[in-house]
Amino acid sequence: MKVTSNTADLLIIEDKPLFLGIMLVLFILAFAGAGIAMISSGAWWGAKFLVFGGGMGVAAFAVFVRRVQVVFHRSEGYVEFRRRNVFGGHRVRLPLNEISRAEIEESMSSDSGSTYRVVLVAERGESAGRHPVTIAYSSGRGHQLAAEAINAWLETAHEVDTARA
Repeated sequence: MKVTSNTADLLIIEDKPLFLGIMLVLFILAFAGAGIAMISSGAWWGAKFLVFGGGMGVAAFAVFVRRVQVVFHRSEGYVEFRRRNVFGGHRVRLPLNEISRAEIEESMSSDSGSTYRVVLVAERGESAGRHPVTIAYSSGRGHQLAAEAINAWLETAHEVDTARA
């Protein structure tokens, strides 16, 4: 997760799981290559290897690899979640004045330790609740940096709103 644009009017946070995508493509290629090699050597059960092994990789890629972009647009007064995977994408807009802050949610796992995700908190209005930026939890420092950037940007947005009032 990283900040790709941070201006007075626009903040864009993106999450592109490149490492996961690359690893799943290699998984698919390994099973497909092994299956094709088995088939070409006369072992027809290699087709099962190709279909099931490669198919599991394709299914995992379709489910887990998705690009997420969160766009904070001050002049238009909205926050827009843009999510895209191999099946397409969708957008959800929330009023910017309803978002009060960003927080980090932590998930503990007995085998891999702590993982995190950023959520936007709306305390009032139709959008009241917690809105995760990403659905999945992951490790790394990017979550903390993104939450700090969102909170700093929102703070200046709230200062501008207060000055206008």
